[in-house]
Amino acid sequence: MSSHEVLWSIGELAERAGATVKTVRFYSDRGLLPEASRSGGGHRRYGPEALERLRLIRSLRALELPLPEVRRILEDEAGAGRVLEDAVAGRLRELGSELRALRWREAALGLVRECPPAERADRLRLIGAVSVPPSTAPLARFWRAWLPPRMPARVMSAFLEAAVPQPPDEPAPAQVLAFARLHAMTTAPCPAGRQPQPEVHRVAGVRGAAVLYEGLAEAYELAGPRLRRAHEPHSGEALDAYVAAYASAYGSPDTPEFRRLLAARLAAEARLDRYWELTSVVRTPPDGRPEPTPGSADDWLRAALTDQVERIFGADPG
Repeated sequence: MSSHEVLWSIGELAERAGATVKTVRFYSDRGLLPEASRSGGGHRRYGPEALERLRLIRSLRALELPLPEVRRILEDEAGAGRVLEDAVAGRLRELGSELRALRWREAALGLVRECPPAERADRLRLIGAVSVPPSTAPLARFWRAWLPPRMPARVMSAFLEAAVPQPPDEPAPAQVLAFARLHAMTTAPCPAGRQPQPEVHRVAGVRGAAVLYEGLAEAYELAGPRLRRAHEPHSGEALDAYVAAYASAYGSPDTPEFRRLLAARLAAEARLDRYWELTSVVRTPPDGRPEPTPGSADDWLRAALTDQVERIFGADPG
């Protein structure tokens, strides 16, 4: 150390940094703030590098970075700032989650405030059952139980992406209520232990089910633009892809008779209409038009199939 080097006491360093002596001592005791030397009486002395280090530490702490992260950043002398970049990215993710939680709570409070007094207890129960920020895991578990077992992971993932709505980052009160109702629906015990399964699940088997849902995904994508333009259900490429998916699953050729039988089978199945109605609310921006869901696309295609069968066979497709 040069005899001309400036040294400060702990109080002088604190004053120059605009901090308290307690703060300087806290960081110094944890090895984050280097001492240049000690006085004859054992008092700490700090050089100019300690002032810069203290300012950096306080800036990092102002960003609410935890002390272990601060230590790693200070020790990253040869890391070209990568530790700092990672720490900032992690904190941004945390803040994003915190902001989503706050917006969800704000919308939930608005929902309770706006509802009639007689409905508040029920709405509080619905909202209180949902984690904050809300998780889609219960909805995904619902569909995994509903779909045929041992579905290929790729097909399962594609279906879940289409079927499970992500909670909006800035939800309206109606979207909070719709998601809470979806949560309640998908976590409620089933009367018979499972949701009613379509007949085709039993007939198709694992391989056939994978082919079925890949084909249905294609049909729904083809029907999407027609739903967005509010076209009436009609025959065409989307309907042909829809029927082809079922024909492959049932191991049957696509004939007029098969279409008649398929329309009757689909009409007799239990539906999940309420799920898709709520999903549409969750996915629709407050000032936007509803986006097609697998449920609304399936409704459109079933209506197109029924219309086609009635034109071929008469008013009673069964």
